[in-house]
Amino acid sequence: MRKTIIAAAFVGTALTLTACSESPDTTADPATEGALADTGAAMPAAGDEGARSAVLDANTVTAEQLAGMDGVSPELAAAIVANQPYATAVDLNATLLETLTAEQAAAVRSDLFVPVNLNSASREEIALIPGMTDRMVGEFLEYRPYEDMNEFNREIGKYVDEEEVARFRNYVTL
Repeated sequence: MRKTIIAAAFVGTALTLTACSESPDTTADPATEGALADTGAAMPAAGDEGARSAVLDANTVTAEQLAGMDGVSPELAAAIVANQPYATAVDLNATLLETLTAEQAAAVRSDLFVPVNLNSASREEIALIPGMTDRMVGEFLEYRPYEDMNEFNREIGKYVDEEEVARFRNYVTL
C-alpha cells in the first residue's frame, strides 16, 4: 500500500511539472493515466479547473515550486522541504503553524497538501482538507471503506455537487 501511495505521489508530481511547463504539448501520456487509474489517484478531467495538478504534494514539492506560492516565504519553503516526507496532513500543518497563523496555514493548504487516504485517515487529517465541514468529515468517515474513487464520487456526491466532489478529490487518495 505504501508503495502505491508513493507511486501516486510521484505520478502526481510528474503531472504537475508537465502541467506547469511551457511546452505547447499538453497531451496526457496514456501510460501515466493507466498508472493513476491503478493507484486510485484522482485523474483530472480535460479542462477541469480543480485538477490534481493545481494542488502540490507536500512530500515532493521543491523550494523552487514553493517560491511562487502566496503566503510561503523562502524560510517557510526551506522548512517545508526540510521536513519531507510528511506522514500526514497533520504533520504538514504543524510545520506551517510554526510560522503562520491558522488562517494563513489554511490558505497555503489549499494549494499544498499531503494526500489523505480515505480509508485510514484520522478525523483530524480529514478535517484539514480545505473547505471541509464537520458534517462532511462525518460523511467521509461513514462510507469507509471505499473500494475505489468512483464509490467516493457516488457517495460524497449525494451531499455536494460534482464540482465540489472534484475539488475534494484533489486532496484524497486510496
